[in-house]
Amino acid sequence: MATGIIGYNPFSMMDDFQRRVFGEPWAPFNIAESATPFKTDIKEDGDKFVLEADLPGFKKEDINLDVDDDILTISAERHSEHEDKDKAGNYVRCERSYGSYSRSFDVSAIDPEKITASYVDGVLRLDMPKKEALLPKKTHLEIQ
Repeated sequence: MATGIIGYNPFSMMDDFQRRVFGEPWAPFNIAESATPFKTDIKEDGDKFVLEADLPGFKKEDINLDVDDDILTISAERHSEHEDKDKAGNYVRCERSYGSYSRSFDVSAIDPEKITASYVDGVLRLDMPKKEALLPKKTHLEIQ
């Protein structure tokens, strides 16, 4: 920073303070982190697949599950509450995100009529039974 009037930035001390206290201001917008709206794990468990999606802070009513033409879409919407409560702008920092989030998955190997869903402690769990035609068939052959 220059010591004279030319090049003087009166906000540089505030910026430095904010970085030391709160970290880098653009970190929440890191492309690698924000490329996926929410994290999911999918595992095979015998005759079904189990999908677990991290959706903390959502109400069950704000999560939608739709299957259309072998595509499962999980969508969730979080509404902003701070806009109405604090019009004076008293926030020092607001990092909680609001908006719509959505991910789609190919479920052509799944029987969509038998999918069950639960939502506990911010984790959405889907038990998705495989289609009967895809299950391995075991046959015992008799020796003659």
